[in-house]
Amino acid sequence: MEHLRIDKWLWAARFYKTRSLASDEIVKGRVQVNAQLAKPSKEVKVGDTVVLRQGPVSRTLTVQGISAQRGPAPVAQQLYTETPESIAAREQAAEQRRLGSEPAQTIENGRPTKRNRRNIEKAWDERWSASID
Repeated sequence: MEHLRIDKWLWAARFYKTRSLASDEIVKGRVQVNAQLAKPSKEVKVGDTVVLRQGPVSRTLTVQGISAQRGPAPVAQQLYTETPESIAAREQAAEQRRLGSEPAQTIENGRPTKRNRRNIEKAWDERWSASID
């Protein structure tokens, strides 16, 4: 086998769980083959360069093998090599996510209790009363 559809190859290389997910990502323009946007039927061969975006991370791969069967992960990893620049960018993005703040930690007290809500409403009424005095 000298060439294979890109959606089948991405599925066999375990980048996507199903062929239909791989096909959807290709249609959305998140996969390029040899610096050109691909269609799911685009055929790849050994030596082609594939750029795919998974979430915030962009990966640049070189096709090393062709397989139409989805096998175990160690076998799937032999189908491609990732460029050193892509590995460095992926590790840097992971480090940025790790160092980033957790959005839930910015909430200090969470949702007010019934007593707190009454106090808030009481304070609001005292400050913003519509009375003439």
